Amino acid sequence: MKKKVKKWFVYFGALLVLGIAIVCIYHYTLVQKESAILQPNGTLVNVDGQNIHVYQEGSGEDTYVFMAGSGIAAPVYEFKGLYRKFSQHNQIAVVDRAGYGYSDIAHDERDINTILAQTREALLQSGLQPPYTLVPHSISGLEAIYWAQKYPEEVKGIIALDISLPSQYIKHQMGTVDRWMIKGMHLATKIGFHRLMPSQVYNPQVLNMSFLTAEEKKIYQALSFKQFFNEDMKNELLQVYENSLQSEQLPKPKNTPVLLIDAIAEEKKDSIYTKQNRQDYTDFAKQFTHAEVKEVSGTHSIYLYQPDEIYQLTMEFMTTNANRKGR
Repeated sequence: MKKKVKKWFVYFGALLVLGIAIVCIYHYTLVQKESAILQPNGTLVNVDGQNIHVYQEGSGEDTYVFMAGSGIAAPVYEFKGLYRKFSQHNQIAVVDRAGYGYSDIAHDERDINTILAQTREALLQSGLQPPYTLVPHSISGLEAIYWAQKYPEEVKGIIALDISLPSQYIKHQMGTVDRWMIKGMHLATKIGFHRLMPSQVYNPQVLNMSFLTAEEKKIYQALSFKQFFNEDMKNELLQVYENSLQSEQLPKPKNTPVLLIDAIAEEKKDSIYTKQNRQDYTDFAKQFTHAEVKEVSGTHSIYLYQPDEIYQLTMEFMTTNANRKGR
């Protein structure tokens, strides 16, 4: 009986190893094949010995810098529906943080000072001078706030798209199980298991949007599969508590105009989370001279669903508050 059980374990182990090998070969074969269509559509600049990708379009007096949330592997394509609204009358830039889009993987701890220094240098090397109006989504709200704290003269305003606040990351610190899940997810993507779950790799709704061409949709998928949950994305999440502490230890940039856009999903509008987030945003806004909270109907990827409303709210807010900074 013991020999039989042992034999089954051997068979199971062999099948498991074979399955992993097949998935791994399948994934990296497709990565190699898809690399043919992955040509940067912006500028690659050398920062700290690695390439950082900056896409820009439009012209105008103001420069809006779009900053992606965690795990959005192809920001230039996913944010296109929103930044196209802005680029009609303004200069826009999308900076791919290390490990995102067409940028190289940095293989570092993703300390907030390093992330910010790379973003600032990449913009300068691309010919874009401050001040900038920052448009962060989700986790990049931390970088935007820290930017205004460290270099307030470079930040004309912040248009925060359903961001997480530094205080929220501290209050809801990740536990041991969460940290191991993040590490496990990274390992799974290194093997290539994410190929089997495309809806977890990129937002399927992007493929239903008209702002991307058929070719761009293919590029969006290929780039997402290549970059999804790589080492930099993993470390960015593991470092978020420490990065938030660094921000919370500094005074709030109270003279920076801040528009907080709170995405409210209809089915969750009365949830405890929604009510708490609304209160957190309200308390945060009170610490600024010129800050507003606007609720917009939609899910966390609000830039996909309400680009016109976001653009209109931004123009109204910046017209009213941009010239009042420092008063």
